[in-house]
Amino acid sequence: MAKMVQRIVLIALPLFIAAIFLDSLRYKFTDAPETQVIFGLLDGWAATWGAAGLFAHTGLFSQYVIGTAELIASALLLSGFIPGLKRLQLLGAGLGLAVMTGAISFHLFTPLGIDPNQDGGGLFVAACMVWLSCVALLALRRQDLLATGCGFIRLLIHTPAR
Repeated sequence: MAKMVQRIVLIALPLFIAAIFLDSLRYKFTDAPETQVIFGLLDGWAATWGAAGLFAHTGLFSQYVIGTAELIASALLLSGFIPGLKRLQLLGAGLGLAVMTGAISFHLFTPLGIDPNQDGGGLFVAACMVWLSCVALLALRRQDLLATGCGFIRLLIHTPAR
């Protein structure tokens, strides 16, 4: 029974994460008013630290850059369902974890707050749910994560210098 539940969870988590990320792209890639508010607040905050433009349309952390990272994470998570590409889900979950760590941090530690669009904090809750899902996926797939990390280290150590 526990194996069956784990199998279902290992299917549901990547689908949930990808669904949230892909749904958010309609806001980020169309320059929706909600997105303008969020990234405008963040860019104003960054300007007070001498980093004006950091979250602007052409900034390092613009809505397009973040959206592209979410799109790549979704592609990796979904491609992990193809036999032989299972470990790509680890990359997708890792990228998703990084993006959501940033999102949650900016909600908590900047003037953005947890309810910038007066949606009852729904965006913040979604970010927390995706963050937890990424952590859970990485934890459930920890053996694959460890094997992938060891393989990468082995590759670095055994590669002859040129």
